[in-house]
Amino acid sequence: MGSMARKVSLTGIKPTGEPHLGNYIGAILPALQLADNYESLYFIADYHALTTIRDRDLLRHYTRSVAATWLAAGLDPDRTTFYRQSDLPEVFELSWVLSCLTGKGLMNRAHAYKAARDRNREAGKTDLDAGVNVGLFNYPVLMAVDILIMEADVVPVGRDQVQHVEYAADIAGAFNAVYGDRFRFKVPTAVIPDEGSAHTLPGVDGRKMSKSYGNTIPLFVPDANLRKLIRRIPTDSVPVEEPKDPDSAAVFTLLERFGTPESVAETRQRLLAGGMGWGEVKAQLTDALIAQFAPLRERYETLMAQGSELDDLLAHGADKARKQTRLVLERVRDAIGIG
Repeated sequence: MGSMARKVSLTGIKPTGEPHLGNYIGAILPALQLADNYESLYFIADYHALTTIRDRDLLRHYTRSVAATWLAAGLDPDRTTFYRQSDLPEVFELSWVLSCLTGKGLMNRAHAYKAARDRNREAGKTDLDAGVNVGLFNYPVLMAVDILIMEADVVPVGRDQVQHVEYAADIAGAFNAVYGDRFRFKVPTAVIPDEGSAHTLPGVDGRKMSKSYGNTIPLFVPDANLRKLIRRIPTDSVPVEEPKDPDSAAVFTLLERFGTPESVAETRQRLLAGGMGWGEVKAQLTDALIAQFAPLRERYETLMAQGSELDDLLAHGADKARKQTRLVLERVRDAIGIG
């Protein structure tokens, strides 16, 4: 895989919640577009989710849900390689090897670990590591292995995730410095999607849509629940007959992204002229979302059904991925003098 003429792109998706509109715009669509120019790999980082999820049934559900979402959104398992992290045992053996070459000081500076310590400091706790598990601390090593074992050239990430790719490059460099005469890891680079709507999609409270804020609009929520969620989006109290500023309202920002250009332009004019209420805009947004995602939801629900082709598709992807991971681990084992 690493020797192919086209460069390799790797995208990891952590199954820690129901996929929502922000994921679709900010992560799924940009990552799927990379398949046009790269040998593309997509994996579900189910072992990464163990740092926070303790419910076995929930983890299983989220893993299947994420897989079904990406397939429904247009991921082509024949054109790309799509697999579960947990189906690649080589990842976890290599994780130990590379953790033995990774400085603890590097891990001390990882954003997630520092944020956990900062929260404990602000809460007045004397033990700044309270509630921090070793999985969270070692998380960047496992993520580095996900990238390096597939010999990825590029990794699309949000700006707040760039450090993980930088760590992968540092850890590759540490291995190459010791064993590079026998095997060298490819050093990856981060690709950051264009700034814009992907990073400013508002949630139902007007803030950036995020699971951490609890303000998301799930992709495949039933129509009646979707209408309730959209109605919750805050708007000003300007009377219906008065002119309104479309750009000041989260509901219009969402309509701009999901409505047709013609309907969005007409709604903008009607709001500026007065005589249109926000309730009507919310109804338009709901209808636009239902129209756009109904076909995807149908595919999603088919895949989520017991006995669907979902597990076979993931097993097929794992077989393709393991051709790569077995080869790399074999070469690593030879380089370090094991096996």
